[in-house]
Amino acid sequence: MPNGDHPGGHPGSHPGGRDYSETPLIVTWEVTQACDLECDHCRASAEPDRDPAELSTEQGKALIDSVAQFGHPAPVFVISGGDPLKRPDLDELIDYATDQGIATAATPAPTENLTREVIERFADMGVKRIALSLDGATPEAHDEFRGESGSFDTIMRAARQANDAGLGIQINTTVTANTVDDMPGIADLVEELGAAMWEVFFLVPVGRGEELAQITPERSHELMEWLYRRQKDATHRVITVEAPHYRRVADRVERDASGRGVRVGSTRAGEGFVFVSYEGEVYPSGFLPQSGGNVTDRDLVDIYRNSTLFERIRDDEELLGSCATCEYRELCGGSRSRAYAVTGSPFASDPLCPWVDDLGVEPSDD
Repeated sequence: MPNGDHPGGHPGSHPGGRDYSETPLIVTWEVTQACDLECDHCRASAEPDRDPAELSTEQGKALIDSVAQFGHPAPVFVISGGDPLKRPDLDELIDYATDQGIATAATPAPTENLTREVIERFADMGVKRIALSLDGATPEAHDEFRGESGSFDTIMRAARQANDAGLGIQINTTVTANTVDDMPGIADLVEELGAAMWEVFFLVPVGRGEELAQITPERSHELMEWLYRRQKDATHRVITVEAPHYRRVADRVERDASGRGVRVGSTRAGEGFVFVSYEGEVYPSGFLPQSGGNVTDRDLVDIYRNSTLFERIRDDEELLGSCATCEYRELCGGSRSRAYAVTGSPFASDPLCPWVDDLGVEPSDD
């Protein structure tokens, strides 16, 4: 199940026949902002203590009811954070979702709270997959990025324990200027751990991630070409987060090789993916903090289908700059989250794309 420690982002899965303007593929709920780690890239700028503004247990159950009301098949439900293990009612919420037949995934932080007992309990409750983050090919590189000594070893242990319990795993990796050279080594570890999916998140400069160095558009293109060629021989799927250009790259690689294009994904922020914050705000993406409404006073289904923000974010005619005239605007469309982070407009062009020479608006000074 996509979306783990990059719970705000949206991947590129594509089940045939689903109308993403009506029903998302993935609903991610940030059950808490609390986390004991201080990761350099954290979107949420997480803190150790829980916020009293978090949705209550009953409000969380009402949200889960709304997920089920999207229809059959219901969206994949990703329970994220922060660290979901900081919520004492986590098991109750998971049971409530799985009892309704909702495919449920969890994104526990790699701390001492993530024990074998917890992993086995997830499996017993019917959790389909857990996501674990790996941001370096060595303990030294990963632990430095995560700001926690021993984090690498915790992830290796948790992955093997999940395999023993029959619980699927997904590995998430954040791409920055400091991690990009480690990608081949990380890819080897993903294969070694038997992951079902590798989710590669191209950093959006929000939260603590504002301080990290991003890769250049040209380097991102090279990495995407490498990812696509690598995935063709891998035993796991590769998906990208906040990098819809990957679809364009894949399409071009296939056209060059065989004359035929390929579609490797179709979800976008607010179109196949929706994010619910710990306070109940409904965002097209966790990296795009513009709210279409709050689930405490408006139903999630109604917000997703009918709010002005979500209708506009799904409309390619709203795009500005180079993205507005690009031949791949329907397949790709650029990261709306990165456009917002850099310019203050979610409709501007994506500055990570090497094809962009006009953002459509002036970059933000914030």
